[in-house]
Amino acid sequence: MAKSKGRTGTGISSKVARATRKMTAEDREVAGPSPNPATNLLIHDILLRSGGRVLRLGLEKGLLRNRYGKSTAREIVENRSMVQTLASYAVARVATRSVPGAIVVGGGILAKALLDRRQSRRAAKREGDRKLREKARQE
Repeated sequence: MAKSKGRTGTGISSKVARATRKMTAEDREVAGPSPNPATNLLIHDILLRSGGRVLRLGLEKGLLRNRYGKSTAREIVENRSMVQTLASYAVARVATRSVPGAIVVGGGILAKALLDRRQSRRAAKREGDRKLREKARQE
């Protein structure tokens, strides 16, 4: 957060406050179909989250489709457990909230990649294929 430069009225926060006071009521509206700004914010939030979800699921299916085929890729993505979904959400949240969190998560991903590379390539591929095919069969 920006601090003032010593004298009152010279900091960034006071400039923002002054510009806000100069705005008319028409300038302060949140864009959207409703005259209620809280409703418009809720609508925007829902649209952004659902769009992000559709994009993420499509990307995941696309990455798996080349190796496993369309139907198997769809089953793998759709048969994820709630625990797996919440765990990936929590890890992503930790990684995006702070620099130390990003370092910890990035370090964990790097350690996992190095562990997988330490195994023979064939063994690592067989293990990954086995786990993904088990997920596809679960229903």
